[in-house]
Amino acid sequence: MRPLLLIDVVGLTPALVGVATPNLMALQQRGSMAPLEAAFPAVTLTGQASLSTGLAPSQHGIVGNGWYLRETEEVHFWKQPHRLIQAPTLGQLLKARDSTIKVAHLFWWFAMYAPVDISVTPRPMYPADGRKLPDIHTFPADLRDELQRRFGAFPLFHFWGPGADLRSTDWITRAACALVREQRPHLTQVYLPHLDYDFQRYGPDDPRSRTALRAVDNAVGQLVEAAHSVEARVMVLSEYGITPVHTAVHPNRLLRQHGWLKLRNERGREMLDCGASKAFAVVDHQIAHLYVRNPQNVPAVVALFSGAPGIEQVLHGASLEAAGLAHERSGEIVLVAARAHWFAYYWWLNDALAPDYARTVDIHRKPGYDPCELHFDPALRFPKLRVISKLLARKLGQRALLDVIGLDPSVVRGSHGRLPDSPAEGPVLLVEDMPRLPCTANGVVPYSAIPALVEHLIFES
Repeated sequence: MRPLLLIDVVGLTPALVGVATPNLMALQQRGSMAPLEAAFPAVTLTGQASLSTGLAPSQHGIVGNGWYLRETEEVHFWKQPHRLIQAPTLGQLLKARDSTIKVAHLFWWFAMYAPVDISVTPRPMYPADGRKLPDIHTFPADLRDELQRRFGAFPLFHFWGPGADLRSTDWITRAACALVREQRPHLTQVYLPHLDYDFQRYGPDDPRSRTALRAVDNAVGQLVEAAHSVEARVMVLSEYGITPVHTAVHPNRLLRQHGWLKLRNERGREMLDCGASKAFAVVDHQIAHLYVRNPQNVPAVVALFSGAPGIEQVLHGASLEAAGLAHERSGEIVLVAARAHWFAYYWWLNDALAPDYARTVDIHRKPGYDPCELHFDPALRFPKLRVISKLLARKLGQRALLDVIGLDPSVVRGSHGRLPDSPAEGPVLLVEDMPRLPCTANGVVPYSAIPALVEHLIFES
């Protein structure tokens, strides 16, 4: 068996591999590069589950970064247990062929309690006093303390939020290089998040995003060097491309205006009441799951959104099945945004009535993805000073809301989720020491081919 290092460079596209990315170009020159089919929806959790299983969401069950649990009447985003995937993943598929194979799962999602030999994933601590403390979850458990002793505490507040930057990618890279060299897994999966930040903040064509591209290429170079030191081959892929956006669409506000949405007033704030609503939207970048309580109302909700500004597709019934999203976790209807548009979760019509968590970084409480969390509120003159004062208050035992996120969605400049308009805007696959990739007639590698390709590279090539 020849070891394989599989790097997920989120947001990388064929068009981005060029002179600004010498390490990625070197991989291409030593092997092959081709556009990779994007899973739909083209979001992180769905993309990683589809790449790991070779299956569509209708088969593996990961219909987005979050969904509505009808049993508990709650929306849950960013859940990490591996058992949420309803199909065998790469590690399981490889171990079914050879039980001695060693697999490391490093920051790819669904790492918690995955049937692998090594796993590392971000997992904050939430003490009862309301704080959120940076931490990781690992297997074996003692690896947690070893990694943080060697590389410092995982920089959680640089992994997401307005402070997200290269520090989290650098920590992941250094930890992964050490594990590749010292543990020598047969398959090591590494996730590099860096392009997600500035590409969404500023758009993929902004000079700051090009700086981020050079930085992540440097991280790839470090990982390649570590892989080659143990004679491992390198594969690089991505889940989606990020394209420019300029307009946010608010499906929950439209549902509210037509009487489908129900709200509760809690201490002067409007809170979404999913269980009482006739229909509501769980938004996720450029797609939105619409959950309609009474199936007889589906045609009326479809009619409401058909032709609405910023909506490209309204999937339901047969069209939802054809899109590979016919699963019990999906909404009865799925909206796809038009090009240059994305979906915001907001339902309030007056910002003074927004939930208290709306102005915070709170990826679990918000019933939808919120890219505004990548920005400090532009209305704040000294946002970092505000953060410091709030954290100091917490240290003194006072409750303090870290309300530093704005409610103006126009600050968001990049998004993903809809299928790319061209292969150059979609995900990419690079494999060194492999002259040909399993492309279809249109020159694109289907994501369904990834598990078999990984198995071939480790066992037969």
